[in-house]
Amino acid sequence: MRKSKLTRSTYDEDGIGQSGGRPPRLASAPALAVAAEPPLPGEGKRGVDGYLGYLLRQAQGAARLTLERALAELGVTSPQFLVLTMLKAYPGLSGADLARVALLTPQTTGVIIRNLQRDGAIRKTAHPVHGRILQWTLTPHGLDLLRKCRRHAHALERRLADGLTEKELATVRRWLAKIAVDLQGGS
Repeated sequence: MRKSKLTRSTYDEDGIGQSGGRPPRLASAPALAVAAEPPLPGEGKRGVDGYLGYLLRQAQGAARLTLERALAELGVTSPQFLVLTMLKAYPGLSGADLARVALLTPQTTGVIIRNLQRDGAIRKTAHPVHGRILQWTLTPHGLDLLRKCRRHAHALERRLADGLTEKELATVRRWLAKIAVDLQGGS
């Protein structure tokens, strides 16, 4: 095996290397520029001057973190709560349908289903016509767990709606639903 020949380089005033020689010694290190602190949520581009997509993501992230912290005392994750909620609203969904309505990957949904089934919160039954399709429903334990989770979710909903009139809240709901329809329809 051949060793590669390493060359040393020197640097001109702009820091661009030239082959040969040794690097110059620095008489003193230049003062480092202090990085600017990013603005807090609600300020600058993280506020009303920000991009809509970023602001939606920022709001969703804050809401999810708040809910995750509240659900942790019940030993439930946000995606698990979402799956329980969707099964309450649409009992008998298959794993694939559940992944679609919960906006989760099929793999993630599969893990959540296994964990919720192991804990006795959901049960599977065979589809009455297509026996190979498994349908998922909540058990009494799952309904009780969902009820406890919803207390935390309702508290968050109240915080999200705080300061909005009924008309403003209806406008926000229509706008958010329209975004999902418009963007998913155009993909």
